[in-house]
Amino acid sequence: MAKSTSHSNNFGLLRLTFAVCVIVSHSFEIIDGDRSREPLTRLFGTVSLGDLGVSGFFVASGYLITQSFETTPTVLSYIWKRILRIYPGFIAASLVCLMVVAPFSGADMADLLGIGAVKSLIRIVLLARPSLPGAFSEQPIPALNGSMWTIAYEFRCYVLLAILGLLGVLRRRKTFLAIGVATLLLLAFSSIDFNPPSVLHDLLGTLRSSTRFDSLFFSGALFYLYRDKVHFSNVGAAVALPTLTVSLLSAQVASLAIPVLGGYLIFWFSFLSNTERLNSINRSTDISYGVYLYAWPVQMLLVRFIDGISPLSVFLFSTFFSVVLAYLSWCLIEKPFLSLKGASFVAVSSNRENKFS
Repeated sequence: MAKSTSHSNNFGLLRLTFAVCVIVSHSFEIIDGDRSREPLTRLFGTVSLGDLGVSGFFVASGYLITQSFETTPTVLSYIWKRILRIYPGFIAASLVCLMVVAPFSGADMADLLGIGAVKSLIRIVLLARPSLPGAFSEQPIPALNGSMWTIAYEFRCYVLLAILGLLGVLRRRKTFLAIGVATLLLLAFSSIDFNPPSVLHDLLGTLRSSTRFDSLFFSGALFYLYRDKVHFSNVGAAVALPTLTVSLLSAQVASLAIPVLGGYLIFWFSFLSNTERLNSINRSTDISYGVYLYAWPVQMLLVRFIDGISPLSVFLFSTFFSVVLAYLSWCLIEKPFLSLKGASFVAVSSNRENKFS
């Protein structure tokens, strides 16, 4: 049976591992834009280590955020905690990219003046990745921060979960299961996509990406809601791992297997017993978010200023510097703001008794 997420779990280690997977993946394609050299893409031709890392983030987040929603007294308190977890670190990383990284990227810094500053502020509020004309324009992937685009989708999942909770869907877990399955099948068997006009893109994202991330998040949420029914075992993990590995040969099958079999493996590992040393990794000092936010700009600067740098060197140097920046982000920004999550709110019609009605 799935356990509750007390301190005796390995989520911290997993989140850090997922962030490192993204660094490994980007260390190859960020040099010349050739994704086919990335280890997992070369092996299976379907998904990359970065894809798996981001997917793992969303699945684990679905479990943890659903627990947070169900155990938080009011919806406003829940939203406040989610804002404190996402926005301070994101704002700081965006400002670092715009004010510190951009001048070295060849960006047009004049675009930060006047209306450009207003646009950048709006993008930060919408959790859109920072952008300036000319940034890294001579490199294969010209983006100030090519990782931050997923953060908006993460926050939208938080909001969607709150809406479903207020509608009472989380109490009717079979209904939520049907929604989760429908989302997963839509992702696997439908090629329909919708890219909203540019003015709405930062607010809504694309239909395809939303479906992908929702299916992963819902999978994690379902593992939490059915925690009394799901039994994790070493035998189950031994079956799930090779089955998941084989599924990666097909992009369509992988889109089904990663949320389900990958989710099983994530939570099996998270709740392994007698792993006290693993429990302590990235627990009290959670640098995984910061590593994810800062690795890309560090990698881009390395490639820009060191001719002929190898993927291994990009990985090693960017991991070191992103860990340092993530530690500073945690100590100076994220942790202080998280200490405010106990702030009380008077929630209108959102107390513990009626928020699931």
